[in-house]
Amino acid sequence: MHVFDLHCDTIARLYAGEHLDSLSGGHVSLDKLRRGGTLCQCFAVFVPWNPQGPQRPWMPDTPEAYFEGACAAWQRELERSAASLAPARTAAEVLENQAAGKVGGMLTVEDCVALNGHIARLDDWHQKGVRMAALTWNYENSLGWPNSPDPAAHGRGLKPFGMEAVARMNELGIAVDVSHLSEGGFWDVARLSRKPFAASHSCARALCDVPRNLTDAQLRAIGDAGGVVGVNYYARFLRPEAVGKGETTEIDDVLRHLRHMANVAGVEALALGSDYDGMDSRLAWGDAGGQQALAESLERVFTPAQAEQICWKNALRFFRDVIGA
Repeated sequence: MHVFDLHCDTIARLYAGEHLDSLSGGHVSLDKLRRGGTLCQCFAVFVPWNPQGPQRPWMPDTPEAYFEGACAAWQRELERSAASLAPARTAAEVLENQAAGKVGGMLTVEDCVALNGHIARLDDWHQKGVRMAALTWNYENSLGWPNSPDPAAHGRGLKPFGMEAVARMNELGIAVDVSHLSEGGFWDVARLSRKPFAASHSCARALCDVPRNLTDAQLRAIGDAGGVVGVNYYARFLRPEAVGKGETTEIDDVLRHLRHMANVAGVEALALGSDYDGMDSRLAWGDAGGQQALAESLERVFTPAQAEQICWKNALRFFRDVIGA
């Protein structure tokens, strides 16, 4: 079965000088993507900028500099791996890549901190191939605030620039991603976005009560808007008792959240958003190379047609609706 995965953090390894055809360890490599039946993998430029400091030793002086360096590393990788990997900038290109025997790679962003209040940078991001962007990560930026265990902080909405950015993303065909965003910011996106929006890697708060997860009301809003939720494989977001590093994510953990999301938001709103190479959980199926075990297990809970929707068809439809092709 094909897999269209909405989030991984593997670009950080490319930025550090590694390559997809020779990656050892971790969840993602070209070989693992092929063995796992990946139709398209969203590769996020995660900008690990901490405005409260200190920065990581290898971090450039600005988040903008890191963003540019990560995009350059991605472009080099596309050129290096052109025989097996191709950019996916539209839904049509996803299918064209498949017909050519190539894995599609869609460029996304986790944390729009590198916009830093400059709306024209979104046009540059679109030109670079960015087709989805999470407005925040774990810190405040020029668009808004992240999720928080503090109810008052969690209720903060988007800043004026965040509202402007949502409108411009709609115009350009960049999907708005609400994973990591405050709940107040979420509801601003739901109110303002004229196109479907996504939570690329989030789970259900009714089953695991952490602020990174989505309430049933949020899940319904995404479904009503024609959006998708990519279930996250991180054990801490799947099971309340999974609090330590190295916890194992079982297939049944993922199925439980997908079943709940389907009951609340509808099967059409379900997708996969692994968070590969961005978590410390062990996965019962190992890595992207073993993900067919997860894909095939969906037929224990859903019909074969619904399993295909969850694995790739919903994500493909979503990007067609947002990008327009």
